[in-house]
Amino acid sequence: MQKIETFDAHEGQATTLLFTPDGDTLLSAGMDNLVKLWSVGDWEPTSVLEGHQKSVNGLALSPNGTRLVTGSSDTTVKLWDLSKGEADLTLQDRKKVVAAVAISPNGAWVVAGSYGGRATIWTLEGSEVVGIQASAKNLSSVALSPDGETLATAGLGGDVNIWEVPSGALLQTLSAHQTAVPSVTFAHGGQQLISLGYEGAIGIWSTESWELETKIDLDAEAPRRLILSPDEARAAVGLEGAVDIWDAQTWQRLETLEIGTKATGGLAFSPDGIWLACGAADGKIRIYRRA
Repeated sequence: MQKIETFDAHEGQATTLLFTPDGDTLLSAGMDNLVKLWSVGDWEPTSVLEGHQKSVNGLALSPNGTRLVTGSSDTTVKLWDLSKGEADLTLQDRKKVVAAVAISPNGAWVVAGSYGGRATIWTLEGSEVVGIQASAKNLSSVALSPDGETLATAGLGGDVNIWEVPSGALLQTLSAHQTAVPSVTFAHGGQQLISLGYEGAIGIWSTESWELETKIDLDAEAPRRLILSPDEARAAVGLEGAVDIWDAQTWQRLETLEIGTKATGGLAFSPDGIWLACGAADGKIRIYRRA
């Protein structure tokens, strides 16, 4: 991939990034409490969303791209009407840092993962469905299956827990990692779950049997995040100072993008797979184009 742009985005770390479903806008969140919108192509700012009092740690968009969900260290989850640029709903389950949020692909559920090991599910209209004590330790990642019926939670500790939605019943505990699991994501139409271990390994699980199918050694310590390209042909893994690009079928490393700063955690592929946006600890966003 070829780096084509680097621009200042946030004061402090650019924590998480997301493209809108139409591919026209890049959203970024930062430790400066802001969410910013950028025009894809010229990478100029188009809007700033203000409302959180502390770092914004998670972003999720409804399937039609009209509703944005944000999670913050101020312990709240906000639902935004993007057409107005305003938050019309604020949710709070516990007074704990919200580290990750997700929306189910069918648009039915909003999930927040928080410090203290709490996962909470609401409807997109803000009605609480269930609160789950998912772990005794902080959560850092939540993911919903394509059918919206299964939730994966992970964070500090080596386990990934699998829950039935909307009941909140525990279905399975997956143990293949050490220390922490910073990222979980469903793949191949929900047939697989991919987990990223802080020890430097990827686990690929069958969601039918919940057996570990493959474990890949990244040959890198302290990975921060894993995302798949829209066609699931490639995976991007954020590391300290770099992003590794992998073939997500053979799990061979294709290339390493040198970022040159710590905590490369904010990653997003555009819907057409052409652009990769990387946010890092220096508050800058780096844009790469597929060759």
